[in-house]
Amino acid sequence: MKFEKPAVSVPDQIELLKRRGMTVADDALAQHYLGFISYYRLRAYWLPFEVPATNNGDHAFRDGATFEDVLTLYIFDRELRLLVLDAIERVEVALRAQWAHHMAMNHGAHGYLDQGHYAHIGRHASAVAELQKEFTRSRDTFATHYRDKYTSPKLPPVWMAAEVMSFGLLSKFYSDLKLRSERKAIAAPFALDEKVVTSFAHHISHVRNICAHHGRLWNKRFTVKMTVPQYPAKLPVAMRNADPRYLHNTLVMLDYLLALIAPDNEWKKRLVALIDGCPLADPASMGFPADWRTRAAWKV
Repeated sequence: MKFEKPAVSVPDQIELLKRRGMTVADDALAQHYLGFISYYRLRAYWLPFEVPATNNGDHAFRDGATFEDVLTLYIFDRELRLLVLDAIERVEVALRAQWAHHMAMNHGAHGYLDQGHYAHIGRHASAVAELQKEFTRSRDTFATHYRDKYTSPKLPPVWMAAEVMSFGLLSKFYSDLKLRSERKAIAAPFALDEKVVTSFAHHISHVRNICAHHGRLWNKRFTVKMTVPQYPAKLPVAMRNADPRYLHNTLVMLDYLLALIAPDNEWKKRLVALIDGCPLADPASMGFPADWRTRAAWKV
């Protein structure tokens, strides 16, 4: 089937929304946001207000749907992404630090490049090749200095490599370590099983990419899920009956890790205030269990 939909001007987009049943109280405001956000991006936030398509295949909105409500959800999601990125940054830095320190102290500055430490030679070779590309592209002062001063090895020591590689690449280096004892040692400061850390690192790199590309996070159904921990006991209790395909469990885990990394943080308080401040953003859409407010994990 050939795509033949014509481009539609912003004023015509507003008329289309009205025709489909959305109330637009302020055309100038709607034109402003459609111009600076785009119809296509905002569309993800009015999907919850839609009803089944009419006989001619056109979408329609339920009674009471307003452009202002759509904008409220969009702003909520934007603020949620910023909060999640704030937490991910601190968790990511901590995981980088633990991996780099363990590898340096046990295998030396460049021991992380030794294929003997990894379960899959092909995967390791691919990861090293990816790191080489990232290091070559880096214009950080330390990277430029290393390339200018040293001819061998071509790649930097592990503590520099940890700062250059993407979080997704870091998760590959960690998860492919041959010895479970090494993965356990790196996971130990977080009081988590190494399988949980492996799973969460993979999952959070996916979430991070969504946030970094300004994607919808609020009611996102993830294709890369995280493993529910069996311990500490408060984690499986907090995640009981939560939908693992959505954001709830990610938020619980981020809060748990932040409490270890930055004990005086107020991240959870800010998150709960954000949720409370937007009744339109139904917590169930983020996988929250019905009784989440009564659970110890969400007390602020």
